[in-house]
Amino acid sequence: MTSFNDKLPAAAQAYLEGRRLDEVECIISDLPGIARGKAVPASKFEKQEYFHLPDSIFYQTITGDWGEAAGDDGFIEKDMILRPDMSTATAAPWTGDWTLQVIHDAYDRKGKPVPFSPRNVLKNVVQLYRDQGWKPVVAPEMEFYLVARNIDPAKQIEPMMGRSGRPAAARQAYSMTAVDEFGPVIDDIYDFAEAQGFEIDGITQEGGAGQLEINLRHGDPVKLADEVFYFKRLIREAALRHDCFATFMAKPIADEPGSAMHIHHSVLDIETGKNIFSGPQGGETDAFFHFIAGLQNHLPAAIAIMAPYVNSYRRYTRDHAAPINLEWGRDNRTTGIRIPLAGPEARRIENRLGGMDCNPYLGIAASLACGYLGLIEEKRPDKQFKGDAYEGEEDIPRVMGEALDLFEEAVELQKVLGPDFSRVYSIVKRAEYEEFLQVISPWEREHLLLNV
Repeated sequence: MTSFNDKLPAAAQAYLEGRRLDEVECIISDLPGIARGKAVPASKFEKQEYFHLPDSIFYQTITGDWGEAAGDDGFIEKDMILRPDMSTATAAPWTGDWTLQVIHDAYDRKGKPVPFSPRNVLKNVVQLYRDQGWKPVVAPEMEFYLVARNIDPAKQIEPMMGRSGRPAAARQAYSMTAVDEFGPVIDDIYDFAEAQGFEIDGITQEGGAGQLEINLRHGDPVKLADEVFYFKRLIREAALRHDCFATFMAKPIADEPGSAMHIHHSVLDIETGKNIFSGPQGGETDAFFHFIAGLQNHLPAAIAIMAPYVNSYRRYTRDHAAPINLEWGRDNRTTGIRIPLAGPEARRIENRLGGMDCNPYLGIAASLACGYLGLIEEKRPDKQFKGDAYEGEEDIPRVMGEALDLFEEAVELQKVLGPDFSRVYSIVKRAEYEEFLQVISPWEREHLLLNV
């Protein structure tokens, strides 16, 4: 096993030190961000260079139904070749035996990357930046709720029971006492993250009852998307140990704030290593303003990716700390595009539109794609917004169907994300939306049954 261990990242080597690896989970993200794959004995994984899964995993809706997205060959479920990226090997510390997880990349039988695999979509967008001599850097923020176990979909979601024996309280943003309520869950999150080699920049209590935020250190977009992908599973497993659920729904509780995945962006010049958003004297550059313009001009069409479900659009309200428009402002959390306080080297642009329910690879890819188009088009943004942006006009799609209409018309955005991906994504999301429209809600039964 020595040669195999040498291929592993340091954290995985440390996790296995003095232990015998039992199993390897070979995984890949589907469109919703669910881990698909298979578990194999460690002895078999050491010998295998790849494994197969059908391409139909990318045609599946969140409910397990299928979109008719197979293309000219028809729905024959062709095998993809999945090859491990050993730099992603990490512990699965919640398992009963010694297990590693390894993210795989998808290729077709000719060795070409499968264009609608989410990780490949993000890799392609990052490569477009590199082709221009740029290195994109991101830092995601993850918001989520710890809630009471909910095994009946007809029952409303409720906050989890805290350490004090009382339900988690709302309106306690940044409260350390509120964080202490979830202490045992947070301890496991830290322990699991350490075992997996992930560096958490901080955990804070957000405004919702049982809502937490985890910030990750800035870095390479693919690496950070891998970490968010892993973190979602890690957090769910930590919650289950303490008789609660972790949910990444954009709007799980009606009267509470939604959960976002804010994405901070900066771009470095590959040759110099300098932040292209800051000039020699530390001032804001044309590139800084072009990136903002790209977000303003192209995010409306990208919302279908960053807000991928019907529930996602419930988050965009004036009352609960989510943006309702694409205004930009300095140190202003009411705007959709925020410029945080930072020195010239750390100058960055925060996209506050994404929900935590989005696939991290696709959400980051879509946000980067908008910024890339801005850098290429070299347009100027609207005037900086000063004051409360909730007093401005709404310019974000409010329903999934409208967002998909904008996405399907966005030729330039689809070129950057890839035409094949865009076709498959649109078909699958249309199928999912049609499924939802067949469901009669309790609101309809209550107010329409006898009144209309």
